[in-house]
Amino acid sequence: MFRLDLQRLFLLLTTAAVLLTFANSYYVTYQVQKQLLIDSTLEANRVYAAKLAETTNNFLQNAQKQLAYSAKILSTDFDNESLRESETERLYQQSSFFNSVSIINSKAIITTVFPKTIPIKGLLLPENNRNPFNARKPLVSNPMVAPTGSYLMSISHPIFGMNEKYLGFITGSIYLHQNNVFFKLLSQHSYIDGSYIYVVDQNKELIYHINKKRIGEQIEGNHVIDSVIIGTSGSDKVVNSLGIPMLAGFAYIKRSGWGVVAQRPLENVMAELDVQLTEVVLKSLPLLFLILTIVLIASRYITKPLKALASQANHMYQNDAEQNILNIKSWYFEVHELKRAILSGLGTLKHKINQLNKDTNTDPLTGLYNRRSLDQLLEQWRELKQSFAVIAVDIDHFKVVNDLYGHDVGDEVLKHLSLLMKENCNENYIAFRNGGEEFLILLPSTKQADAHFFAEKLRVKIAQYNMPIAGNITVSLGISYWDSNSNDTIKITLKKADIALYQAKRQGRNCSILHS
Repeated sequence: MFRLDLQRLFLLLTTAAVLLTFANSYYVTYQVQKQLLIDSTLEANRVYAAKLAETTNNFLQNAQKQLAYSAKILSTDFDNESLRESETERLYQQSSFFNSVSIINSKAIITTVFPKTIPIKGLLLPENNRNPFNARKPLVSNPMVAPTGSYLMSISHPIFGMNEKYLGFITGSIYLHQNNVFFKLLSQHSYIDGSYIYVVDQNKELIYHINKKRIGEQIEGNHVIDSVIIGTSGSDKVVNSLGIPMLAGFAYIKRSGWGVVAQRPLENVMAELDVQLTEVVLKSLPLLFLILTIVLIASRYITKPLKALASQANHMYQNDAEQNILNIKSWYFEVHELKRAILSGLGTLKHKINQLNKDTNTDPLTGLYNRRSLDQLLEQWRELKQSFAVIAVDIDHFKVVNDLYGHDVGDEVLKHLSLLMKENCNENYIAFRNGGEEFLILLPSTKQADAHFFAEKLRVKIAQYNMPIAGNITVSLGISYWDSNSNDTIKITLKKADIALYQAKRQGRNCSILHS
């Protein structure tokens, strides 16, 4: 089964983390910048639309003031044709507000027009163009078709004579398909970024558009136009009549009831963002490559001692294994602790590494290790040159116990004695049942004097223990020591422990003898 080594795993994970972090940063930056750019574009268009609305409102106000001034002059001598002609010419010449100026009398007949080349003088206003005539108040009309056939809007002011007699009105016309001050006012907007403006009247008809062919077109299904013609101003996303998503700012022109909309294609805004972030990515690539290079170097440096420890783990029983592990540089905490644990394991009871299953290596009655386990452990210690002390234990007069109380009671005595030995042995001392009522205790790295002290302590506790039914019993103990540097074999050491045990028996039992 294929398994990644630590270096490749470390490199894979850190590289993935770096790339995912970079991708996440790019995504978050993109989303934040996108929203900021959309918001700033919407706000810029709103401000611009409001400014255009204010400027247009001022234009209409000034135009109406000029018409009001002329109406006041004409009210004193309305029937004076020369005065009417001079006043219409003055209005036309003094500014570029109007494409034409006309005066209509109280019978809805066009009495005067300038330029004079416009052939409408003497004509009766059509019924559908009589809104300024009937209103008898200052008015900005909706687009209409003039008697000449031109598509225009008009700004008008009524003329009243003595006793508030209605004499007619004076009007300035702006031809929506021709250049005029209105177009010049609105066409100052820059279109290089795809943005443009348009103006709609209360009927949702375009009265200004960069594409003059669309002037007069009625727009439906546009919520921005629906909002602006009812007098609201603001900004919003919208899909225009051509199906193009737009970022629109809109403002209401109070004096005329029109709405001005400044908008920019969302695609153009996003294209600008794409250019910016592409540049960011390109400038970030050198740093990204540098980070990945550092990650590669770091992965080798960090995993090198772990790889060395893993390699030595497969050769734990070689003679030079400990020295090889000592030579591994453990420059960070985890490797240091792992190295220390391995060295500690080599210096402690290595027999635990090779312990066989308890069912085949322990005595079924007492739960102590059996003779097979003893032989295996002693062979391991011989190979590892592990010095140890050995205590041979034998129950005094055990035959009497069996004869008096039966073998069942004798078995209980063996069990309780084994439990006492287990409880008094530390984690390094190991007790074995050698056969019958004979036991062995191995004490690794323990000198004879310490082993004798332990044996005496164990003997006293056994003598004080009240066995079930059998009562108090005693044991005799023999102690010997195997030095890994001596010429004696382990077998001789075990024999010495037996000799010391028999000596304890001869000296009256219930004592421990140290083999000299």
